[in-house]
Amino acid sequence: MTGLKTSLLAGAMFAATLGAAFAQPLTVVELFTSQGCSSCPPANANLIKVKDQPGVLALSFNVTYWDYLGWKDTFGRKEFTDRQVTYEPSLGRDGPFTPQVVVNGRSDGVGAAPGEIQKLIAKSLINKGGGRTQGPELSLGHGKVSIGAGKAPGGGADIWLVRYTRGVVEVPVARGENTGRTLPHANVVHALTKLGSWNGAATTLPLPAASGGLSTAVLVQAPGGGPILAAAAN
Repeated sequence: MTGLKTSLLAGAMFAATLGAAFAQPLTVVELFTSQGCSSCPPANANLIKVKDQPGVLALSFNVTYWDYLGWKDTFGRKEFTDRQVTYEPSLGRDGPFTPQVVVNGRSDGVGAAPGEIQKLIAKSLINKGGGRTQGPELSLGHGKVSIGAGKAPGGGADIWLVRYTRGVVEVPVARGENTGRTLPHANVVHALTKLGSWNGAATTLPLPAASGGLSTAVLVQAPGGGPILAAAAN
């Protein structure tokens, strides 16, 4: 009987350990892209391949600085360009470029080579420097954002509301470097709004209702393009 209890206990401990091993935090993959950039389509395609991967939040942020080439990006917004520019100093970059993939606000790459985005995701899970330190609990529901208590960075963390179209949309491009091509985009972001700040105390904020069939994600992030501490999506 003792042996049976020992076996059952060992099995439960193994299952708990296995569950903990797979209970990875949500990995946020941001692709900064442009319909006016001829080198972006391969990165768009790579993001499509990982968008439905469990534990991954893949987002396309379309920037505006290639609009002068003859095609105004239909999803481009100044605030998305500003977000990318804010990242560059902490990532050791001189300035923005496309395509660029940023994972958890900590590491980046071009993202255009076959399998490159998947490799960046894998690196974020095994390399502490590319992953995320333990952040606060974060949940969305019943019209509110709930953030648990934890250690906040100096000056607090930003709480970002992201509205995006889940899935793939295809955009025909009539001018510029991609003239005549139809470009697929995954999980296109349409709006980015700062909801407030988190100072380490348990916090609840109202979550505005989404419109137009958009999906919602919330990011808790160190300011100034710092690491993403927690993320949730509905």
